[in-house]
Amino acid sequence: MPIKHSALKQIRKDRKRQARNQAIRSTLKTITKRLIVALNAQKLDEAKGLLREVVQAYDHAAAKGILHRNTASRYTSRLAQRLNRSAK
Repeated sequence: MPIKHSALKQIRKDRKRQARNQAIRSTLKTITKRLIVALNAQKLDEAKGLLREVVQAYDHAAAKGILHRNTASRYTSRLAQRLNRSAK
């Protein structure tokens, strides 16, 4: 266990950041799952609205450094492709 006060503060900051990042990742998984369920149920109007919400959430996570920007782009691109395939 570190003894320096600065090291103890860093541990507290790391734990707080970890909890925040985990909460955001969990939210991303939840809204992605809601979109996939809507696509599987062929609810295209609902899926279009959810896709907008999902893209905003992934972009926000990428901007905050929780996900790499290419990872966020990959996820949103694949979900958009899925929506477009379902619409045909």
